[in-house]
Amino acid sequence: MKKEYFETNKALWNQKTPAHLTSKMYDMEAFLAGKNSIDSIVMDKMEDVKGKSILHLQCHFGQDSLSLARLGAKVTGVDFSGEAIKTAHQLNEQLGLDATFVECNVYDTEQHVEGKFDIVFASYGFLPWLPDFTEWARIAHSYLKTNGRMYLTEFHPTMNMFDWENPKAAYNYFHSETPFEEIVQGTYADKDADISSKEYFWNYSIHEVMQPLLKLGMQLIDFEEYDYSPYDLFNDTKGEKEGKYRMPIEVQFPYVWSMVWRK
Repeated sequence: MKKEYFETNKALWNQKTPAHLTSKMYDMEAFLAGKNSIDSIVMDKMEDVKGKSILHLQCHFGQDSLSLARLGAKVTGVDFSGEAIKTAHQLNEQLGLDATFVECNVYDTEQHVEGKFDIVFASYGFLPWLPDFTEWARIAHSYLKTNGRMYLTEFHPTMNMFDWENPKAAYNYFHSETPFEEIVQGTYADKDADISSKEYFWNYSIHEVMQPLLKLGMQLIDFEEYDYSPYDLFNDTKGEKEGKYRMPIEVQFPYVWSMVWRK
């Protein structure tokens, strides 16, 4: 795994963090006032987390981690962005919570985090930054207690095939070791943010996510696809009142998938 990929993406996420803190999407004012930042797709699948230990991989600046901590979970969040983890620590202290945050590459988690967890959690946007999902799955699996649960939610790979600015199919559905390379303008949460930086990313089919976990002996206990996005990230989407955003096109397709696994 080339160091260049991680260093480039880390620099980008260090730029994104300040922009996200002031964005409408992350709505920090409501969050600080007590709003749970985790969307209904995730919350509808997740069991009662009170008293549970949770490892949140690729936690960004910790908004969802802290929401879980508010619900009574003992949360450890991991992210490679120094700016994100610094912000997570500040928010944890400001809110008087006891979440733990660790700055490291997700592939180096075993060098920085000890113990076993009741739950491993990752959501929206965790997959595209992974050059090797099989290794990620091994690491995540190693942290689960027996009968522990893994909750994964991600934008559907069919969504990631398209360049929505044009729109047209522009990216392969299946994973390739060679990443896509692009120059990013702005960020998904604030398209006008003063950010211009290179990024590397990868796509994964549904099969390419399921198969490594099945080979580890994980039991898939729930899988669902959704015909909407809980976030307004695409062009001309409708549905703000319902919190279910869809593009105004006749053809229906999946925007999001969710999986629940048991060890």
